[in-house]
Amino acid sequence: MNDETTLAAPARARPGWLRRLYDWTVGWAERPGSRWALFWIALAESSFFPVPPDVLLLALCVGAPRQSFRFATVCAAGSVLGGMLGYGIGYAAWNAVKGWFIPWVFSQEVFDQVARLYEGNAFVAILTAAFTPIPYKVFTIAAGVFHVGFLALVGASVIGRSARFFLVAAVIFFFGPRMKELIERYFDWFAWGLLALGIAGFVAVKFLR
Repeated sequence: MNDETTLAAPARARPGWLRRLYDWTVGWAERPGSRWALFWIALAESSFFPVPPDVLLLALCVGAPRQSFRFATVCAAGSVLGGMLGYGIGYAAWNAVKGWFIPWVFSQEVFDQVARLYEGNAFVAILTAAFTPIPYKVFTIAAGVFHVGFLALVGASVIGRSARFFLVAAVIFFFGPRMKELIERYFDWFAWGLLALGIAGFVAVKFLR
């Protein structure tokens, strides 16, 4: 190929950072530490980490559809244990860490809204947060701060988190090839949509009185 042809060839656009992150994350499905990475991210997200495990779970399921339910089990286990950690933080260490969580992890307004929800049915409030984009970590920490029953937290977390993650796994397991093609084609839109749902979850807390 001569220099003129080289100069005339259009440069291939580099993929966006979301696409690169997706490609890197999917690679975890073939790595020995993939399940541990999913477990620890799910655990951390339930108590203090801002990034939800759904994107990693989705990527792992897409990379290895036959293992989808195993990934969902690992994700649910980590998330429920992380909820217990969040409860412990709120119950035993809230005065020491409050200045870091508010406003860096969630706002005082959202925390106060959750406190009002706990004046009603705490189990239903936690169950709703565990399954939906509503920020789960706020509920686990607030449950400890306001001494919500520990068994109520664990029970609602097991049901809500398992239902959420197993739903993702089921979609990929049964519709894997088509879903993979759809996700890879429209991944940027899909990823930003997940972010928008996360933001909507914080806003939704205001209306669950």
